[in-house]
Amino acid sequence: MTNLAARIDLARQAQTGAPPDPAPLPGARRRRTRDVFAPVKDRVHQALMERLGPRLYDPNLPEAELAAQVRATLQSVIDAEQTPLSHADRTRIAQEISDDILGHGPLEPYLRDPDITEIMVNGPSDIFVERGGRIHPTDASFSDDAHLRRTIDKIVSRVGRRVDESSPMVDARLPDGSRVNAVVAPIALDGAILTIRKFAADPFSDSDLIGFGTMTEAVRDFLRMCVLGRRNIVISGGTGSGKTTTLNVLSGFVPEDERIVTIEDAAELQLHQDHVLRMEARPPNIEGRGQIAIRELVRNSLRMRPDRIVVGEVRDGAALDMLQAMNTGHDGSLTTVHANSPRDSLSRLETMVLMAGVDLPVRAIREQVSSAVDLIVQQTRLKDGSRRIVAITEVVGMESGIITLQDLFTFDYAAGRDEMGRFRGQLAPTGIRPKLVQELSDHGIEVPIQLFAQVRL
Repeated sequence: MTNLAARIDLARQAQTGAPPDPAPLPGARRRRTRDVFAPVKDRVHQALMERLGPRLYDPNLPEAELAAQVRATLQSVIDAEQTPLSHADRTRIAQEISDDILGHGPLEPYLRDPDITEIMVNGPSDIFVERGGRIHPTDASFSDDAHLRRTIDKIVSRVGRRVDESSPMVDARLPDGSRVNAVVAPIALDGAILTIRKFAADPFSDSDLIGFGTMTEAVRDFLRMCVLGRRNIVISGGTGSGKTTTLNVLSGFVPEDERIVTIEDAAELQLHQDHVLRMEARPPNIEGRGQIAIRELVRNSLRMRPDRIVVGEVRDGAALDMLQAMNTGHDGSLTTVHANSPRDSLSRLETMVLMAGVDLPVRAIREQVSSAVDLIVQQTRLKDGSRRIVAITEVVGMESGIITLQDLFTFDYAAGRDEMGRFRGQLAPTGIRPKLVQELSDHGIEVPIQLFAQVRL
């Protein structure tokens, strides 16, 4: 039993002492015990809908007042239910129906749990969550695919998006900024797929990242100096490696008296400076019109007198406009890219510049990149589930048509792991003095050379 469903059954057996379910056929969904109170919940839900009717969809009714009416009506409907129910069962039924009407159904408890960072719905019967960097199965489920689709529609309609057979994939966000991706039929073969990457209501600070081991105090101090010294920084990493969180922390180092323009696919950044202008890309409407791409927003931001431009992620021809902005007086800009290493991030930027449709020789593109980007922060989600900065690399310049890099800090993998399988290592200086130290000094920022001294054991 090596597949995921088998491992889930073994884990369930260890917790409950019950024998595991028979191994499912390949591609089959895990079987779940039907909720014995499902008929009661259906009757209560139907009675609630009949009593409240149009008030559930009244846009002029404040959310707090609607919630109070739903809970009061729900209590009276449950009290009238003929089926014998314990107090605990009544409370659970009331909470589940309330979550379904006012929130996001069976996902609501996981959205409220601050320890859960990601929710993955693989069809109506399979819900997984990420806690502490590890994926865990849950016992929650939707009643059927229609129930899951209603929840998806509720989420995407709030931000003016849609998802249906003609547009079966959608990116959206929850009111708290959590990122949502949904895929429905005919693309999703075994029921709708929903992925929610939660965003902390109280965004992580640099102290939090130091506590998590993502960075060290020396690295924090160096990155803060680079931001204050208006160095252009690219944060590179894979999906779910924590790039946006690090971008949010670095953006928080921008001085209060500067005008910041943020550009994102789905608004996630939470900056607390007074002068922040937020823009969000827009997908095409049902007629295929009205799309506003990241590239257009980057170009428009240049007319908004920005001191800093922060792009949530460049993944297409917007890279060309971003590089040109960095090279034409908008120093101190920040962005993220998907890449596995600092060198790969430069290759990705080259490829994305070519996607802009401009016929430029590779050498010209590399000259643009080498003159625009000062620092690459490489972030990775390690095997133990932790998210760490594993390299801070300086872009030195061009030599023989190749962009020259030098690592300033690298992660110490040689420190091994502890008894829990967690990496003991942290970012350590390589002993190389950065070229940009002189440039920071010209901005009045003196960088202690001790930050880059190797620790000798």
